[in-house]
Amino acid sequence: MDAETVRIRVDFAYDGTGFSGWAAQPDRRTVEGVLAEGLGRALRMTEPPRLTVAGRTDAGVHARGQVAHSDVPTGAWDSAASHTVRRLASALPPDVRVRQVTRAPDGFNARFSALWRRYSYRVCDDVALADPLRRGDTLWHLRPLDLAAMNAAARLLLGEHDFASFCRRREGATTVRTLRRLDWERAPDGVAVACVVADAFCHNMVRSLVGALLPVGDGSRPPQWPARVLGTAARDPAVRVVAPHGLCLEEVRYPPPGQLAERAAQTRQVRGQPAQCVAEADADELAWPDALGDPDGEVAEVTPLTIRWLR
Repeated sequence: MDAETVRIRVDFAYDGTGFSGWAAQPDRRTVEGVLAEGLGRALRMTEPPRLTVAGRTDAGVHARGQVAHSDVPTGAWDSAASHTVRRLASALPPDVRVRQVTRAPDGFNARFSALWRRYSYRVCDDVALADPLRRGDTLWHLRPLDLAAMNAAARLLLGEHDFASFCRRREGATTVRTLRRLDWERAPDGVAVACVVADAFCHNMVRSLVGALLPVGDGSRPPQWPARVLGTAARDPAVRVVAPHGLCLEEVRYPPPGQLAERAAQTRQVRGQPAQCVAEADADELAWPDALGDPDGEVAEVTPLTIRWLR
């Protein structure tokens, strides 16, 4: 970034149903492509700006608290700063909404500066409560779930571990993560909702963790089973990667402005390796694959949304 550009922070939300995930792809409708085009129009730029996002969600995954940054011409920002959100409301489709656009503090990086990311996953386990109006963001599960058993199993997974058992491996990338929170509770509508917080996530990690806890909840597996799978550091075919539409990125937390640059420098260092060895490493080494997008997605393409009872 130079004196002719300014870094802006964009806070936004979207319904992921109609998107091929976040990352721009030729001939596919993606959140990145739609948002960049809308931002370019709102700022009256000749070309859409480049965006860096906190978490690259995959096809079908939603976001309520997504964050991105972009370096845009200073003149374009100065002339449109107070009107950007209103202009974006007209420029964007209804499945993407921008909450605010602000000038980013020094050192801010939407991807590297994040302290942690919080996801939710919704599961309806009662045939009488299955709401057809929420079928786009809630997984339907045939058997009732014991949340106490699921939370007992989840506690055994907290902390820093190698989550290779719950990730799609990528050559040269670490699968060590710090899982800060993983628990389930009943929402007022009776749906079981998981809260998952970590510094970063490997590909498929959240959906695999949910897939390992559901059998515990319905009595198919003992509470110790997910921890045993974790200890093997190898993918277990018995762990199902659940569907993407129940997953939502709820929040991305950042340190105070004075600590943003330091946090970004720390994040760029792959765990357990000297800093000089990873000076040119991409953020995907820490959180997601470059080509496939979201740490919790399966494939970066649109797939038909099929709602069915899991058996």
